[in-house]
Amino acid sequence: MRTLDDLDVEDRRVLVRVDFNVPLEAGEVADDTRIRAALPTIEELRRRRARLLLVSHLGRPSGKVVPGLSLRPAADRLAELTGADVTLAPGVVGPEVEALAANLLPGDVLMLENARFEPGETDNDDDLARGLAALADVYVNDAFGAAHRAHASTEAVAHLVPDHAAGRLLASEVETLTRLLEDPRRPLVAVIGGAKVSDKIGVIERFLETADALLIGGAMCFPFFRAQDHEIGDSLCAEEDLGRPGWRSTAPSARTAASSCRATW
Repeated sequence: MRTLDDLDVEDRRVLVRVDFNVPLEAGEVADDTRIRAALPTIEELRRRRARLLLVSHLGRPSGKVVPGLSLRPAADRLAELTGADVTLAPGVVGPEVEALAANLLPGDVLMLENARFEPGETDNDDDLARGLAALADVYVNDAFGAAHRAHASTEAVAHLVPDHAAGRLLASEVETLTRLLEDPRRPLVAVIGGAKVSDKIGVIERFLETADALLIGGAMCFPFFRAQDHEIGDSLCAEEDLGRPGWRSTAPSARTAASSCRATW
């Protein structure tokens, strides 16, 4: 796996996919844990005189501009944490963004607007990926929380920027997971949470093979309850997570996983 150690970034435009999908309250960041997790990569690249462009998603705006899901609060919080001037672009791609990217100086930080304001983001659209690739000389993925999704800013763009690598957070998480899966200390208990089972079914099935116990929490637990015919009231439960007839995906569902899951709720 290529990391920052393999990159020459001085005076080059580096597009960094970060995970700033943070909770907001009253227009401010309520929990900056994910922003802080990206600081080692961001600060190292600034020290090495890279010209930084950051791209992230926030929430589920479904390809529409939703003012309440702007990355402005995240940009402001990043500026507070780093002491850098963080400019928020007016969009994700396009002439205005290209002009801002072209004028970046070494150590400058430009944050693109919410990637999911673009309809092509979740469709892994080639045109959007080409627009992102045009902004950068180097691509770095440091968004561990979004790296499992084949989206334009996480997958398609990586094929279009030849010089690419993992950031410090992503590399660390991959190394930790590799160690856990290949030579874990026993007993190994895996704790998995989130909103949708379909996003993480591959991880669940892999840990079913390796872990001594698997704890599933958050909204992800409700499809498992439904799959076992328990009542869940109005709790969040995506229909596609149950693998119902007519669902377009062929991926395993909670119903399939629940039949063999050694889980405790």
